[in-house]
Amino acid sequence: MTDTVTVGVLGTGIMGAAMARNLARAGHGVRVWNRTRSKAEPLAADGAYVADTPAEAVRGADVVLTVLHDGDAVVEVMRQAGPALRRGAAWVQSTTAGLEAVGELAELAHAHGLVFFDAPVLGTREPAEAGQLVVLAAGPVGARGAVTPVFDAVGTRTVWTGEDAAEGSATRLKLVTNSWVLAVTHATGEVLALAQSLGVDPQSFFDTVAGGPLDMGYLRAKAALVLEDRLTPPSFAVATAAKDADLIVRAARRGGVRLDLAEAGAERFRRAAAQGHAGEDMAASYHASFDEPRTS
Repeated sequence: MTDTVTVGVLGTGIMGAAMARNLARAGHGVRVWNRTRSKAEPLAADGAYVADTPAEAVRGADVVLTVLHDGDAVVEVMRQAGPALRRGAAWVQSTTAGLEAVGELAELAHAHGLVFFDAPVLGTREPAEAGQLVVLAAGPVGARGAVTPVFDAVGTRTVWTGEDAAEGSATRLKLVTNSWVLAVTHATGEVLALAQSLGVDPQSFFDTVAGGPLDMGYLRAKAALVLEDRLTPPSFAVATAAKDADLIVRAARRGGVRLDLAEAGAERFRRAAAQGHAGEDMAASYHASFDEPRTS
């Protein structure tokens, strides 16, 4: 392999760990860090070097990849990494950080002489582990060759949305796409809850819409997690979905529009989290339909 790079991966949660593993399997040099070291240590078996600090993880890296919880976490961790960042290195920022954060992150990149790429990804645990994410990316055309090997290792397709990453065009597209994903997730939970309350077998609903325009693979996949009590381990956790839902609502308000469904959906996630489902798959939105603990 000729196009190998050294990648410092900051954040090895559900998405970051899978991306780091696929980078290592593609033959790249991978150095990983996570706030809870035990979450990063299994990656050593795949050939990754497990660092004790963010600075140690990014030292000598051609590409820095951040896959953290939110924009505040990215700022904090990148400031810790600051002394070891190599000027001219590429920074691939894949955290869903929201529009307000993108500009601040771009300024941080400029201060450290980094080439900034706004690059959130579409996908959950399974496609991440299979290297089948869709990368939404914005960044300078002349520097894209430096990050192409990274994108090719973690995804099947890269959608370029613009050249100025500071404008947040990739993040904007991610928020629009996530708004649809979260809405369908809530609709799935509610249709199951309604069926239960009315004494309707959910399979009757699936049979009714089968093969038509109302049928969706995503609907069936998320419903199965609820009906088969497979909400853990999560493909995408309630707590993270709640964070993304709030980012969508804030972005909409910033654009002068009101998203009633998104606001209600954000509240559903908060309610599900308060009921004890924060670490479960976001399909646990289903439980927010009930005031009392309920089994599927």
